[in-house]
Amino acid sequence: MLTVDFERFPVPGRARVLDLGCGGGRHSFEAFRRGAQVIALDYSADEVGGVNTMFGAMAAERQVPAGARAASVRGDALALPFADGTFDRVIAAEVLEHLPEDGGAMAELARVLRPGGFAAVTVPARFPERVCWALSDDYHNVEGGHVRIYRRDDLIGKLRAHGLELIGQHRAHALHAPYWWLRCLVGVHDDDHPATRLYHRLLVWDMMRRPALTRVAERLLDPVLGKSEVLYLRKPRPPRPDDEFIAAPLTAEPLTAGAGRAGS
Repeated sequence: MLTVDFERFPVPGRARVLDLGCGGGRHSFEAFRRGAQVIALDYSADEVGGVNTMFGAMAAERQVPAGARAASVRGDALALPFADGTFDRVIAAEVLEHLPEDGGAMAELARVLRPGGFAAVTVPARFPERVCWALSDDYHNVEGGHVRIYRRDDLIGKLRAHGLELIGQHRAHALHAPYWWLRCLVGVHDDDHPATRLYHRLLVWDMMRRPALTRVAERLLDPVLGKSEVLYLRKPRPPRPDDEFIAAPLTAEPLTAGAGRAGS
């Protein structure tokens, strides 16, 4: 189940992609299928091992284009082991809400993204998340659980403060919000409750079959009930030398013909 929409966040072949906090690797696998050079990073050694195994299986089954490369590494989002501007694309899906020092992770994300590169950041949307917190303390009071609920505008402001500009946004997974509300009601850790098992079967059926009815329903409900807030951002390029004329303050002296050009 992808949260980032790869139609809105295109990943061209051979693009250098970092999946920051990759978890089970769902976005890494999609980028790999598209021919990218993927690094999947997570703090959990178990997650890293599982993702690396899947990368190997995908390559062995020839599910990826020639030239695609992928590896998973264990690392800390607050101290990424990469040089400045290493990546063309950075994905941070459902990561920041887990980190007490989210500003440090944002700074690292922006640092390793090249100028002109693009980032996709997703967090739980405020309304569905507040309902989950109200219904169950166990939903978030666990080791490695959610430590905050974001306001969208506050999150955008933090990312802008680290040099990233917003270019698009949407919500996703409206059908998943009631599932988590139900789990909070019957017990977050109760995987065998009949109600949650039945709803889970519905979600699996929807993901596998993608029927028109549920696709249309989710698209209509996403703006209100979407479980995830998805932001697409760009790291601006530094001004070109030709642009300095435009940025220069006006003077009292008029420009003479042929003195310069404004650039493109």
